[in-house]
Amino acid sequence: MVPERIRNVALVGHGGSGKTSLAEALLYVTGATTRQGSIEAGTSMLDFEPEEQERKISLSLSVASVTWQDHKITVIDTPGYIDFSGDARAALRAADLALFVVSGVDGVEVQTEILWRAAEEEGIPRAVIISKLDRERSSFTRVLAQLRDTFGKRIAPVQVPIGAENELRGVVRVVSGRSFLYGPDDRTGTLTESPPADVSDLVASTREALIESVVETDDALMEKYFEGELPDAATIVTTVHQGMLKGEIFPVLVASAARRIGVDTLCEFLTDFAPNPLERTLPPIAAGEAIPIEPDGPALGYVFKTISDPFVGRISLFRIYSGAVKADDDLQIHTADGSNGHARMHNLFYLMGKDHVDTKEVSCGEIGAVAKLENLTAGATIHGPGVATILKPVLFPNPVTELAISPKSQHDEEKLSTALHRILDEDPTLRVDRKPETGETVLAGLGDVHLDVTLARIHRKFGVEVATTVPKVPYRETITSIADAEGKHKKQTGGRGQYGVANVKFSPLPRGSGYEFVDAVKGGSIPRQFIPAVNKGIQEALQRGVLAGYPVVDVVAEVFDGKFHNVDSDELSFRMAGIQAFRAAASDLRPVLLEPIMHLTIRVPDDHTGDIMGDVNSRRGRVLGVDSDGGSRVVEAEVPMVEIQHYAAELRSMTSGRGTFEVRFDHYAEVPHQEAQKVISANSQKDE
Repeated sequence: MVPERIRNVALVGHGGSGKTSLAEALLYVTGATTRQGSIEAGTSMLDFEPEEQERKISLSLSVASVTWQDHKITVIDTPGYIDFSGDARAALRAADLALFVVSGVDGVEVQTEILWRAAEEEGIPRAVIISKLDRERSSFTRVLAQLRDTFGKRIAPVQVPIGAENELRGVVRVVSGRSFLYGPDDRTGTLTESPPADVSDLVASTREALIESVVETDDALMEKYFEGELPDAATIVTTVHQGMLKGEIFPVLVASAARRIGVDTLCEFLTDFAPNPLERTLPPIAAGEAIPIEPDGPALGYVFKTISDPFVGRISLFRIYSGAVKADDDLQIHTADGSNGHARMHNLFYLMGKDHVDTKEVSCGEIGAVAKLENLTAGATIHGPGVATILKPVLFPNPVTELAISPKSQHDEEKLSTALHRILDEDPTLRVDRKPETGETVLAGLGDVHLDVTLARIHRKFGVEVATTVPKVPYRETITSIADAEGKHKKQTGGRGQYGVANVKFSPLPRGSGYEFVDAVKGGSIPRQFIPAVNKGIQEALQRGVLAGYPVVDVVAEVFDGKFHNVDSDELSFRMAGIQAFRAAASDLRPVLLEPIMHLTIRVPDDHTGDIMGDVNSRRGRVLGVDSDGGSRVVEAEVPMVEIQHYAAELRSMTSGRGTFEVRFDHYAEVPHQEAQKVISANSQKDE
């Protein structure tokens, strides 16, 4: 397929807006399937994972291609739930057009706004399709007004519906004035050359608004417009197309996937207006220089998704920006973590949902897949010889929710490790950390549902049952005064004994300084070879803590005197002396408990700002500042970690899903006395 006849479209938007239903309708209308799939009926081609069928929502991206008027249209259906937004961002990298599906009932919702910003950052053309216009309480004019309020006057409808709600019966293409009417069982509309009388006024006003949007992008057209000369249909199509490429025009279409109204006109729009792969600029470059996008040039591609298949192994989905990839080509790989390698491209195929369509070549602009290449991971650049271009990996949101995990059976520890490695390759929005301070393995993701689905997939694909708990807070302890003490270890059991004495002064250090050891011994009261043993003993004692068993930090230990025995002294004796010295001084050092303080960046609509600030204060937090960003407020705050362990779900509840946040560790701070006593008491009961 020549690139000029390829269209790569990512369906993005809020959960429940109808993306998958629209994709299933596209497959049926174009003849790719013999029936229209449905997630509710369990017949969806695109939502085929067991977890998706159980929850009735898309949880990962899926790919399928259709043919329309000698054009290949590849559709990437993406999840709309915020916990799985990583796949939507990955799809934007592979597509040439982001088609935002907006419910005619619910209007513009939060995930639509978030992904709109992501598409803008990716530099990808955008269009909107208002779906579900056959539903009760749906409204084309209301949602169109919302789109303009949210995204500005560049919103330009190119279609209007005929009828509304249950009376929806067709679509008018505004540029040509042609109408398409649909019967209950029609796959495609019946063409009429002029719109029905009941929508003629709407068509006229919409065409006038479209022309205004068009002429604003071109000074020559603007000048003619003021002179009374209107652009013809061909000029409008060309200008809308160029405006989409420049991000100056965002066309709006209409549809009902359930009744297949507007699905064929969507296909026509994609072939007439949408960008082809040769018009797509390369994604951001990490290294080297951009190469020309040429069908016959050297191969350059990007792996945007990997899937762990228990039968096939790893499946890597990639987009070719330049050149072509043929079966058995040996390509160079530059992975997201900076490592290099080679991949021989056996087993090339296209995806049709979960089905594989074998191919010998993936040409310029196409989206293909390859199996069983363990070193070909998401975020990797692939290229042929002589190409030095490396593409920047997609920037994914950071995890915000954590669970401590462990296998329910000790025999499954190795299987769980393998499963986590595989699942991290498949989903780069997940993170696994092994916390040395708590001894826990912590799985982090974008929300509670994200983690629940991940654990379900681990169980299904790898046969590992996982136990979960809320991660322990990595408290610390520190000292607030100066004291010195003698640490003495003496043991006589007959024969050679053990003897060591160390006098140590302990002082607090500024927060975040860690631990320092000072050797101030003079006159050989402790032989030089035993000084490191004293240091080791002190560090062991600090690790065991004083108040609640947490490591003691920000301490300087100065050993200044001691005693030894020519026969009985050894390293063990002085290590024990170091331990005893800290224990002896502990009560005079006025130890306190420290807790990790996290920096929160919270983005919420204007009308939720006061509630969020009050909530931060109720969590023992501190608001650092509030900034404006479009129609949102960005609240910067510091909050103790223990107070935000379930914050993702709580913020969504407070803001009806419109709030998002990022979190990072900032510093340790002293725990208020009353809160500290709760922690100390809980740890004492645990020890007992």
